[in-house]
Amino acid sequence: MIRYRKLGRVELGVTDLGRARRFYEDVVGCEAVAMAADGDVLLRCDHDHHSLLLHPSATAGLRVAGFELEDAAQFAPLLARLAQAGLAPHETPAALCGGRGQQRAVRVFEPLVGAVIEFYVPQPDAARPFRPSVARIQRLGHVVFNTPDAAQAVAFWRDVLNFRVSDAVGDMITFMRCWPSPWHHGIGIAQAARKSLHHVNFMVTEIDDIGRALARLRQAGSPVVFGPGRHPASDSVFLYYLDPDGLTMEYSFGMEAFSERFPREARQLPLAPEWLDHWGSQRDPRCFTGAGANAPLGEPA
Repeated sequence: MIRYRKLGRVELGVTDLGRARRFYEDVVGCEAVAMAADGDVLLRCDHDHHSLLLHPSATAGLRVAGFELEDAAQFAPLLARLAQAGLAPHETPAALCGGRGQQRAVRVFEPLVGAVIEFYVPQPDAARPFRPSVARIQRLGHVVFNTPDAAQAVAFWRDVLNFRVSDAVGDMITFMRCWPSPWHHGIGIAQAARKSLHHVNFMVTEIDDIGRALARLRQAGSPVVFGPGRHPASDSVFLYYLDPDGLTMEYSFGMEAFSERFPREARQLPLAPEWLDHWGSQRDPRCFTGAGANAPLGEPA
C-alpha cells in the first residue's frame, strides 16, 4: 500500500508575480525562500524547503499539487498502480529536484480532476527553521479540486492512490486523507460544472490567527468570502478569502485526527447548511468560483 506523509506543496499560476508575492508574504504569512532561474518564486509556511511556488502566467490557477511520500520505497507501488490505471508518470530531472529540495519526484496528469499531481521525497537536509510572521501558520493543510467527475475521481484517489475517505457532505464534496496521515483531509473533491481549483488551505496554530486575519485582510483589500465559521465534518474553524487573482484561500484552526489502526468509519453527511458551517455564516458567491478559480488546471507534465 502506498503511504504518504502529507500534502507538501502547491504551485500556482499568477498573473502579476510581484503582487502575488507581496500578498503571500505580507498578508498570508509565507516566507520567501528563493527565486528560480525561470522566474518562479518559492515560499514556505513551515520547516519544509518550500510549500508554495508562484509561476508567472497569463491565466491564474492551480498548476501542481505535490504530495510527500513516506519514503523512497513508496515509488515502486505508486508507479505500478499508475501504470495499471493507464497513466504515464514523468520523472522530474535531478537538477530541478535539487532546486526544490527533493531527492526524487514524479509527476502525472490526473484527468479526472484535470491537474498535474506530483509525488516526491524531500532531501534529508532540505528542512530549515521557519519563523512565523503575520500568522502562526502550522502547515499547508489541503487542496480541494472542482470536477464534474467527482464520483470517478473519489474512486481513483481511493482505489489507485490509496487515499482514505473521511466524510462526504451529500454529493457536493468528499474529504480524503493522505493515508496514514492522521488529519481529516489532505484533499477534497467537489462536484462542479468544470475542472478548477476550489481552494487551498493553510492551517494556523491558534484561533487568534483567525481573528487577527480579519483586520489584516480588510486592510489589504482582500475580500473575506466565507466565515469565520466552523466545519462540522472536520471540526475546523475556518476563514476563506481571495488572493489578488480571485483564487480562494483558507485559514483554518483545528482538525479531527484519525488513528492509523481502527479509525472511525467515513460518514455520509446530509447536504444542509448546518453541515457546512455550524456558526451559520453566509458564503459570498465569489467563494470557490472566483475569476481565477475557473481557469483550467495544470497541463500534462
